[in-house]
Amino acid sequence: MAFQIVVNLIIAVMWTFLSESYTASSFITGYLLGVLLLFLLRRFVPGKFYLKRFISILSLILLFLKELVLSNLEMVKYIYGKKDKAEPGIFSLPLDVKSSWEITLLANFITLTPGTLSVAVSKDSSELFVHAMNIDTVEDEIRAIKDTFEKAIMEVTR
Repeated sequence: MAFQIVVNLIIAVMWTFLSESYTASSFITGYLLGVLLLFLLRRFVPGKFYLKRFISILSLILLFLKELVLSNLEMVKYIYGKKDKAEPGIFSLPLDVKSSWEITLLANFITLTPGTLSVAVSKDSSELFVHAMNIDTVEDEIRAIKDTFEKAIMEVTR
């Protein structure tokens, strides 16, 4: 990935020099031309096309922001709405993510989302213990985390 970024920057600089227009728009044009060339020649360049990972990172950030807003709205409805009895609890989330970096990222996303808190990681790093403020069913909570955060993290890191 780093190799592709360097090649893309070299193409952008070369384009700027060859067009003899030393402006930001010329550099951006060269950069976009470099992206197009790298995409067309991706079979000959080692590694995956680097913009795929960039798009995955943007997707993960947007997913987190969406979940953050939705969970904040849930908490506001719970706090200011009818005082239904909450069903708090701790459940075990089996992990598909394996590296320490992925587990840390998942635990932080869970903790930063209102209504949930990462409590601990098992000794063998195969489970994450999560406290949720209101649990309808444990299976639904596990599926929600796996389908959103864990899936998006694996797209970024693998």
